[in-house]
Amino acid sequence: LLLAGTWRWLEGWIFAIWFVLMIDFNMVYLYWKDPALLAERAKAPGPDNQKTWDKYLLTAVYIIFILWVFIMPLDAKRFQWSPAFPLWLKVLGGVALIPALYLIEKATIDNTYLSAMVRIQSERKQQVISSGSYGFVRHPLYLGCVFLMFGAPLLMGSLYGLIISIFAVMILVGRILGEEKMLTEELEGYEEYKKKVKYRLIPFVW
Repeated sequence: LLLAGTWRWLEGWIFAIWFVLMIDFNMVYLYWKDPALLAERAKAPGPDNQKTWDKYLLTAVYIIFILWVFIMPLDAKRFQWSPAFPLWLKVLGGVALIPALYLIEKATIDNTYLSAMVRIQSERKQQVISSGSYGFVRHPLYLGCVFLMFGAPLLMGSLYGLIISIFAVMILVGRILGEEKMLTEELEGYEEYKKKVKYRLIPFVW
C-alpha cells in the first residue's frame, strides 16, 4: 500500500489481508502442531544435503518473489504502467486466491516433510506422503502457488506482475522436474506413488 502511494486501494487491501492470513495460519499451525516442520522451513538455503542446483534456484526464487511484490503496486497503482484491467478479470484473480489459500495450507497440514529446500530429510526418516491433497496431484503446494502467482496480478491489475509470474512458473516447472528426479532416485516408494498419482501439477494435463 505504501508502494502504491495510497491507502484507498481495495485490491491492494484484499491481497495484503490474504497474504497476512496465509502466513499467520502457517506459522500458528506449525508452531502448535508441527514444530519439526517449522524448524525445517526456517532454514536458510544451503545447509545439510540440499541439492547444489537448488541452492541457487531457491535464492533466485526469493529474489523474484520480492521483485514481484514490489512491482505490482508500483505498476498497477502508483505509475499505472499497465492498462486498466476489466472488473471481471480482477474478480477472476480474486477468486483464484481461494484455491491458492486452500492448497497452500492443506499441503502444509498434509505433509510434515514439506521443506522449502530440495533435499531428502533422512534425519527425520522422510516417507512418501500420498493422502489428502497429495492424492490429487504430486505437488499441491506448487499448484497453490500457481493460483497465487496468476491470481494476485490479475486482482491488482498488473501486467508486469503477470509477466514475472509466467517466468516464475517456468522456474517452478524446472524445479519440479529436478525434485522428482531426486525423489524417484532417493526416496523409497516414490516410484510407486508416481504410478498411483499420475499428474505432477495440473490434473489431466501434466
